[in-house]
Amino acid sequence: MSDLAQATHLQQILQWLLKDEAFAVCALDDLPVELFPPLFKEALTGRHTNILRAMVAAWPFHCLPMGPLMNISHTETLKAVLDALDFLVTRKVRPRRWKLQELDLRKVHRDFWAGQAAGIDSSYSQQVLSQEQTQAPDPQCAVKQPLRVLADFDLCGERLREDDQYLLRWARLRKGSVQLCCRKLKIGASHVSTVLEILSILDKDSVPALEQTSWRQQGSQAWLAHFLGQLGNLLGISKTVFSGASAPPDVKRCVTEPVPQFPNPDGLQRLYMNSICCLKGNLKALLRCLKTPLESLSITHSQLSQADLNHLPLSLNLHQLTHLNLSGVVLSHFSIEPLRILLERVAATLKTLELEGCRMKVSQLSALLPALSKCTQLTKVNFHNNDSSMAVLQDLFLHTANLSQLVLELYPAPRECYGDEDLVLEDRFTGLCSELMDSLRAIRRPGSVCFAAGACFVCYD
Repeated sequence: MSDLAQATHLQQILQWLLKDEAFAVCALDDLPVELFPPLFKEALTGRHTNILRAMVAAWPFHCLPMGPLMNISHTETLKAVLDALDFLVTRKVRPRRWKLQELDLRKVHRDFWAGQAAGIDSSYSQQVLSQEQTQAPDPQCAVKQPLRVLADFDLCGERLREDDQYLLRWARLRKGSVQLCCRKLKIGASHVSTVLEILSILDKDSVPALEQTSWRQQGSQAWLAHFLGQLGNLLGISKTVFSGASAPPDVKRCVTEPVPQFPNPDGLQRLYMNSICCLKGNLKALLRCLKTPLESLSITHSQLSQADLNHLPLSLNLHQLTHLNLSGVVLSHFSIEPLRILLERVAATLKTLELEGCRMKVSQLSALLPALSKCTQLTKVNFHNNDSSMAVLQDLFLHTANLSQLVLELYPAPRECYGDEDLVLEDRFTGLCSELMDSLRAIRRPGSVCFAAGACFVCYD
């Protein structure tokens, strides 16, 4: 049977089942497992809530990855799915074919549903079947395990989406039998009390990524630590900004309350601190709370003091970094010596170095070169938007002669490319960059190399 004929035949079977809900529900015990995903998708699209409830109760896979289908889901269909979970967790004896242990509402596992488009013989179906055979839970112990619901929450609007509100209310009432786990929590203009209420419902050890985007409050590092103290498994803070005088009263109250120790469980490997206005002067205290070595440190578009910079090479938990990003941290008025020492200490492990927009002077860039030459594991360097000259760039290339792993190199155009009023002279830019590439090729075989100048005042490119 051709793929087209097979898909048509499958669609006919699905539509026949959906027309007779009572028969479809009764037939689930004998339905081939390959038909469950396409039938579930069609039932969700058509809002056949009775079939959805029955299918969840008889779901033959460990996980139900419903997230990619949420764009065609509605609150009523989500309620039907959660009603079925209620049925499962209150049963002492589970349905014969039930394997479901996890409802995933995140926008992942798209291949699970895409794999059904070509029909029931798709390779993905076979892959799922083989995985399920190896991870099928013991019938005697599976009922004792709490069901897990995975979800991402976006609190950047004025209020939560209706689906999220219902899910949180549902999870609050079933906290003993259901674990609500959040892999990415994005926080914006929501009131702090709402945020803390949500954290009280979530499984504390399940929040690896926190994104906090809209509060600005100078001196609010106490609130930052207080807030992060709610989380058990912090793996990354992608953006933390506080709002000024308009900060809610409960934020201001938290600033004055005793601050619990900054959390650092064993899993903390990547720390991203971007656009934090209260970091200046507090980096030493923050890094002192680290208990295990970091793999990635990103401090971008934030103000640091010389004392903050001085502490970087002194923190033992930064000596095994593979990724370092200080883009947007202005260094032009600081001693660059602490950064040079840090580069020497991470030379054996560092793979990416990003110093874009640090506004370093030519003398500062030159001071880093001996340490840079020892970072032989580097695959990417980014020096865009720093001062440079033909001489310092050619010297930089000589110091990277042994960096054979480099695949991406981003450099600032030399100052010789600029004319009066700092305007880029395009012909000169092209010629000098060509000359620089010739110099680099004479030293080693480069990967991808990019030279960038400031924006053109005529075309803004």
